[in-house]
Amino acid sequence: MDNFRNRFHNRRYLAHVSILGTTQLHKRNPITIACWSMAFPGFGHLLLNKYLRGYALILWEMFINQKIHLNLAMVHTFNGQFQAARDVLDPKFMSLYIPVYIFAIYDSYRTSVDLNKIYVLAQRENGRFNEFSIGALEINYLDKRKPWLAVVWSLGIPSVGQLYLHRIVLATFILISTIVIVWNSNLILGLHYLILGDWRISLSFLDKQWLLYFPSFYFFTIYDAYTNTVENNNLFNDVLKKYLLEKYQPAGHLIAIGDK
Repeated sequence: MDNFRNRFHNRRYLAHVSILGTTQLHKRNPITIACWSMAFPGFGHLLLNKYLRGYALILWEMFINQKIHLNLAMVHTFNGQFQAARDVLDPKFMSLYIPVYIFAIYDSYRTSVDLNKIYVLAQRENGRFNEFSIGALEINYLDKRKPWLAVVWSLGIPSVGQLYLHRIVLATFILISTIVIVWNSNLILGLHYLILGDWRISLSFLDKQWLLYFPSFYFFTIYDAYTNTVENNNLFNDVLKKYLLEKYQPAGHLIAIGDK
């Protein structure tokens, strides 16, 4: 159940508030989006709220990476073991990896440029959208939240920062992905023995192929939670400003600071 339905549909809207989360348009740096796609295909699309495409690219990246053992080859390369890196790579699937990787970077950059233009048009059109949604399982509404708090929650456990912003589907996807990565990489066991001072045993438990996924996911969730909290606050300010101008400012009179 939404608090607003528009009989005269606009061509573009700045945001959509549903019980599963808030999706909004705002300006983004296409180069930043492309860089996140370079770090991990699909992340750039998640930042653009292109969730289905982002999920598909992330799952594809993990599937094909496991097939060709790319992460393990990268670890050997960083250690200067170039022959070992060549030995672990599976050439059968290598040709499938490169085109999708390049597509993810190109498509996220192109989409970011297009969405920036659409954002300008939607802002000029200034169409109304629902700001409050309530259902049998959830309630969602526009509200101001603290960006630093979103960062703190994301530092603790990936996906909690997204839950703080009420992005249910994305938080669930990140949480499940994190559990799979941590479980298969034996990260908790490695940290346990590292804290005890047995760093050799810690290294022996770690699965390097799975472990190399974790830094990308971890830092992405922090960046995503922070930037989306800032933009969510900007959207709340814009909606509140528009409401106050329409409901409480007399026609033909601009209220300024100091007016009585």
